Amino acid sequence: MSLDLSKVAAQMDGMAASLRAGSEERRQHLLKALATAVDDSIDIEQLKSRITKSKTSWLVAGLVEGFGIHYPAPTPPPEFSVIATDGSQIDVDRHHSARCYLINIGSVTLNYNSKPNATLESSPRLYSEDEDLVMKPPSGIGREQPVEGTLLGIKRDVEECRRLVDMAAELPPQTPVLALVDGSLIKWGLGGKDCPEFVVEALLDNGFIKCLDDIKKLNGNRIVAIASYISYPRSTDVINALRIALCPNDTADCESYCNTITSGNRKCDAVSGVQDRDLFYNLLAEGERSALFISQSSVVEKHYKGHVIHFFYLKAGEEIARIEIPEWVAKDEKLLNLTHSLVLDQCRRGQGYPVALSEAHEQAVVTGIDRRNFQQLLEVSLLEEGIQPTISAKSRSKQTRWL
Repeated sequence: MSLDLSKVAAQMDGMAASLRAGSEERRQHLLKALATAVDDSIDIEQLKSRITKSKTSWLVAGLVEGFGIHYPAPTPPPEFSVIATDGSQIDVDRHHSARCYLINIGSVTLNYNSKPNATLESSPRLYSEDEDLVMKPPSGIGREQPVEGTLLGIKRDVEECRRLVDMAAELPPQTPVLALVDGSLIKWGLGGKDCPEFVVEALLDNGFIKCLDDIKKLNGNRIVAIASYISYPRSTDVINALRIALCPNDTADCESYCNTITSGNRKCDAVSGVQDRDLFYNLLAEGERSALFISQSSVVEKHYKGHVIHFFYLKAGEEIARIEIPEWVAKDEKLLNLTHSLVLDQCRRGQGYPVALSEAHEQAVVTGIDRRNFQQLLEVSLLEEGIQPTISAKSRSKQTRWL
């Protein structure tokens, strides 16, 4: 039976009415955030110290400079290359007897020079060996972790970055290069307490961070910056830093000072409900980027070593995007300006979204038809080897019409 939208319509009307009722309050909170961001009386160095000492339940951005600082776009170099990767996957299907998964990496190289050209590729790889399917503790003691779901997504991220390293190394050393990935550079899924240390070491320390190390080393004889692009970000890290600025206590300690105050009545609630993109949509002009900020995510602080994630916001057309870069890009003015100018250039060429990422996605995408064809090919391969493929009763039931 299909979804009965008539039963949902009234609920949607109620949701819309609720949003409309809160719009004026959100507007007032945004105005307060804007006023605080451009308040010259705020001592930024003192605020940095207060942020460091704060004890909150929300993630607060570290400050590099003031909130209201903004930078116009630098001019792109006369010749440059943009490389990008994206990935899709077919996860392990527990309803089939053959355990395997597939990762498809789409890659794009766009060369902008006297002879512009593009290279578009997809690289599918099937994983079916025991060491691919399960991550085991080196000591042999402890619970094994199946590579599926969130872990498979992170493994795909690592493979995307590894492909970027190879692509950057193949380009002429005299050409400045921007390497782009979609989404965050922060591997949030590896930051939880339930994630075993051996998994973090394999996928992050010896995986993703190793890739960042390799890209950084390429700058010994060439110019290579890496950045991630987050479209329509929902982050509130910077707004939360404004909340620290509004806190009347010397140390922003929510548990000690505000645990008896009803939410909405705290001083910092004057900017609640505002997202970073709302703030910078009003602070930035077209093509401008914000000041730099630092992610204080626990997984970054513990594992990212010389690649501490910095970020800025960019106004590209009607969208505010969050651009994440490692520390060594943020602290190198040449690489920072290259990132700003080329990300903006890509957005303008791609109708608001980086064209290299759009093309990489097109190379990587695995459609519903692709998934069905993959399963059929898998079954044929098994039969040719004399193996009868089996599926669960639940899966068989879903494929059969009963009424």
